[in-house]
This record gives sequence, structure tokens and C-alpha cells, in this order.
Amino acid sequence: MLRDRARSAAILVPPLLLAVWLGGFWVALLVGIAVVLAGMEAFRLLTAAGHHSMPLLGVVLAVIVALGDTVKELPGGSGLLLAALGIVLVGTGALTRLDPREGLAIFATTTFGALYVGLLGFVARLAATDAPVDPASLLGWLGPNRAWILVLVLVVWAFDTFAYFTGRRFGRRPFMAHISPSKTLEGVIGGLVASALVGAVLVAALGRPWLAGLGFGLVLAAAAQAGDLAESMLKRAAGAKESGTLIPGHGGMLDRVDSFLFAAPVAYFYVVSILH
Repeated sequence: MLRDRARSAAILVPPLLLAVWLGGFWVALLVGIAVVLAGMEAFRLLTAAGHHSMPLLGVVLAVIVALGDTVKELPGGSGLLLAALGIVLVGTGALTRLDPREGLAIFATTTFGALYVGLLGFVARLAATDAPVDPASLLGWLGPNRAWILVLVLVVWAFDTFAYFTGRRFGRRPFMAHISPSKTLEGVIGGLVASALVGAVLVAALGRPWLAGLGFGLVLAAAAQAGDLAESMLKRAAGAKESGTLIPGHGGMLDRVDSFLFAAPVAYFYVVSILH
């Protein structure tokens, strides 16, 4: 298991770090690719769970939700406007179903799947934030467009990694066993502690209060755990162990980004409202 996880990391980490380093367009491109792959997997799982949809339109809408804000700025927000037009298109397509109940179900499922996977777009939005960092601090040279993404990634990875090892070593009491039987309360606590410490250290290294970083780490860890459980619920409903076979030892793209789907919007909100 550990060897498989290391192999998965070796595949995913280099392009992610390169995109973070280059910033801007490259972050958006990487997010777009991940949204397409994760979206296809999510709609396959929804179909297996008995919820029919329009996968192609759903994936297109997911990309619009994720990256619509990168289009030329329009009154009311380009992302919101394009997402609204996409939902109108999905709703119009659902009207072609002869059974109104089937059409409504397809409309709801397609919209849900797109909005769910489209949450990954907050990674790209985080790259565009201007929340200040101290240029003279240890990591201040990264600038806000790189720094906050790096904090997000490292805090979520800290949670996943320490929750896994703590759970294997000390896990006794089940946590959300009806959704994910392998998770334990001890593992969750270990992940929360690690994320809080990593958040405090990284935010302090950016010249911001370490106490704010401690809170940042805790809320990101909680969101990451919720995101992981939400995808587990989807897989359990579909009777699937993994979302796909794209990544050796770690299933599909959705398996790899599930934590970020919930953690990224929480990170964006925290950075622009509390750390700004």
C-alpha cells in the first residue's frame, strides 16, 4: 500500500509543483485537466448508483464552473454567468426526455455532478488571490499567487498522510463506518493535529500570525476529511472500490482530488476573509 501511494505521488507531484511554480495559466490548465478526468469518473459512479445524467454536458459544465472566472471579466462575474448558461443548456437538454420524472432526475444529477467536481476550480481562484504575504519572510518570495496554493496542498497532504499512518498504528474506534469502514477516530485526530501544526508553521513562514495558521490548518483538515467521505459515499452508493484506474495504486483522478474538492473553497474563503 505504501509503495503504491509513493508511486502515485511520483506521478502527480512533479506536474503539480511545476504548475504552482509557473502559476497563472498553468495552474488553470492543470485544474482543467483534473476536472475533465474527475468529472468523467464522477458521472460513471452516478450512473452505477442508478442516477442517470448527461455526462458530456456535465463535464463541460464542470469545466465552466471551475474556470469560468478566467474568461474576460463581465458584469456579475463571468464564471457565474457562464455557469448559469450551462445550467440552462443542461435543463433544456433534459426536456427531451419523454418521462418528466426522468428528465427532472437527469437535470438534477447532471447539475449536481458538474457543481461537485467544479469545486476544484477554487484552486485556480486561490492562485489569483492577492492576500498579502511578507516579502521578507521565509517563504514570502513565493508571492501570494503561489504561496497559498502551496499551503493548501501541504496541509491537505499532511492530513491525508498522518491520518493514514496514525490510523494504521493506533486506530481502534471506527469513524463514519457506514461510509468508510477503514477510517478511525484516532486517524482523524492524528491528521487534524498534523494539519494544524503544518498550517501554523507555513502561515508563520509567510509572515502572518501563526495562530491564524493553526486555525487554517484545522478547518482545511476538517474540509478535506468531509471531501474524502463525500466521495466515499458516492463510491459506496455505486458499489465501487475506486473511482477509476488512472493512477497506479490509487484508483482514479477523483480519488486523488476528493479532499481538495471541499478543502479548496474553504481555503479560498479563509484566505480572502480572514488572512487578507
